[in-house]
Amino acid sequence: MDIQTEKIELAKRLLDTEDKNIIDAVKSIFKTFDSDSTWGDLPEKVISDVQESIKQIDAGLEVSHDKARETYKKWL
Repeated sequence: MDIQTEKIELAKRLLDTEDKNIIDAVKSIFKTFDSDSTWGDLPEKVISDVQESIKQIDAGLEVSHDKARETYKKWL
């Protein structure tokens, strides 16, 4: 079966169902694969901070776990 035929068959089945669980499952699948939901529902500030941290790691500016523990040991 080609992709267009499969899409039509799936659309027909979705339109014919009254099962809320199936509809919720399909919505969940699309949300999982939606490129906008890569970060889920994280706030923009968290996303930008993580992206900045990744850039710093890629540039070799990371701090080791041991170094961080030593620096902040009085709060741990």
